[in-house]
Amino acid sequence: MAWVEVREVHKQYQREKQAITVLDGLSLQIEEGEFVALMGPSGSGKTTLLNLIGGIDSPTSGDISVAGTNIARLSGAELARWRSNTIGYIFQLYNLMPVLTALQNVELPLLLHKMNGAERRKRATFALELVGLGDRLGHYPRQLSGGQEQRVAIARALVSDPKVLLADEPTGDLDRKSGEEVLQLLERLNTEFKKTIVMVTHDPHAAERAHRLVHLDKGVLSA
Repeated sequence: MAWVEVREVHKQYQREKQAITVLDGLSLQIEEGEFVALMGPSGSGKTTLLNLIGGIDSPTSGDISVAGTNIARLSGAELARWRSNTIGYIFQLYNLMPVLTALQNVELPLLLHKMNGAERRKRATFALELVGLGDRLGHYPRQLSGGQEQRVAIARALVSDPKVLLADEPTGDLDRKSGEEVLQLLERLNTEFKKTIVMVTHDPHAAERAHRLVHLDKGVLSA
């Protein structure tokens, strides 16, 4: 069985009286340790697919299995627990808490786990050192560059040692140099730490880092 398996997934949203189809019977397999880039025009369903794999949204029909768990059949509480143990999410706009330091931001996901404060700080410090920000633990987001903020966000996604990293346009808000540093970091996480990565991107240069490129168009995979 594939590490990520999407089987005949449909996703519809209701807009007033009209049903909008975003994904139309989509099937996709991703192997453990693979780095996959999702590309396609705006509205093609890329982010919706990412959110379904991450358990943030649920399919209208079809099944999604991640690391051996069929997440389409989990209750809300089970899904939240599964997500905190399995998924690391990297957003385009970082989503850091401005009133928290880099270290405190990275610690946040660990509040869902049973561990003491010293262990949380140790793991968060290690994650920040891993992304090259061991000297920025006490800095607030406003004191960091965009590239540094995104690396804090990556450390936050990593701190729970997730089985899958989901990245939604991780370089979309960065200049070329900062974007290149983030891509190099994702590549290192994949090659050295064997993280399975699914990345949505509009940037062909970013997509070149992936092992495989998957095109979506109007809710279906296109060649």
